[in-house]
Amino acid sequence: MSGFDTLKAARHASIAKLVTAAEKLVTTTKSYEDARFWAPTIDKSGNGYAIIRFLPAPAGEDLPWVRFWDHGFVGPTGRWYIENSLTSIGQPDPASAMNTELWNSGREEDKDTARARKRRLHYVSNILVLSDPGKPSNEGKVFLYKYGKKIFNKCNDIMQPEFKDEEPVNPFDFWTGANFKLKIRNYEGYRNYDKSEFDKGTALFGSDDKRLEEIFEKLYSLKEFVDPKNYKSYAELSAKLNQVLGTKDSFTANQADQPAGKTSAPAKVAESKSAPDQKASEVPWSSNTSEEDNGGEDEDDSTLSYFAKLAKSV
Repeated sequence: MSGFDTLKAARHASIAKLVTAAEKLVTTTKSYEDARFWAPTIDKSGNGYAIIRFLPAPAGEDLPWVRFWDHGFVGPTGRWYIENSLTSIGQPDPASAMNTELWNSGREEDKDTARARKRRLHYVSNILVLSDPGKPSNEGKVFLYKYGKKIFNKCNDIMQPEFKDEEPVNPFDFWTGANFKLKIRNYEGYRNYDKSEFDKGTALFGSDDKRLEEIFEKLYSLKEFVDPKNYKSYAELSAKLNQVLGTKDSFTANQADQPAGKTSAPAKVAESKSAPDQKASEVPWSSNTSEEDNGGEDEDDSTLSYFAKLAKSV
């Protein structure tokens, strides 16, 4: 029987074979999504709404939030640099060193480049989703939530009210905390959270200890996000930066004796949605990569200038 005759005879079984192969491919393909994280549903207009409750610190941890920085930009090679910043754990970082060099050059175009590549600030907390119109199946579940400076400031504002007639509220407390109404709108191409607000303080689940303990047992640890072993070393990050920029600069002046981290950061910590060598057009950049109205960027010109002055004093 010829190859064509074999193909014709087996044609009815071909689709079943292909479906089986496709299912196997789907189930074995690594996912970069972290199911522990919750993100609000955004409609076509860029608006979103949800009610969440910030939760207390997990057992054995001091704070109900953790703070870290990362960088996310595309280089002239068309490749992305999406990495956690070593400044999150108090160590020098090559991307920050690069930005210092650019800022000190005296050229305005270099300052623009430094601004485009500056650090992005993130906070992570445990939350309970109370209302999620876009995905009701999330309601009643505990998630990790990554958010930016604006939302953190709203938490800080009710802990330290500006006016004397306002009582301080711990938004992370089961009994005296407050629900948070997350109101998202599209403003000049960015997500804006200005209208988000805390409700009046109220006990979660009416102070039902049994239900509160069940929630407490479901809290995720936050330590991993600032654990040095989960960060790449200065040398590794510098090599990646060179690859993205297409340069041979080391950005390692005076940093040779810095301690190295783990060989590679886990995807669940770095939340890098792309493989290291993906080009910009291939990166599935998530709309919830940064929960901040200005893209999560934390360094303004004064911050960059501070780093520049600090570098000169070394």
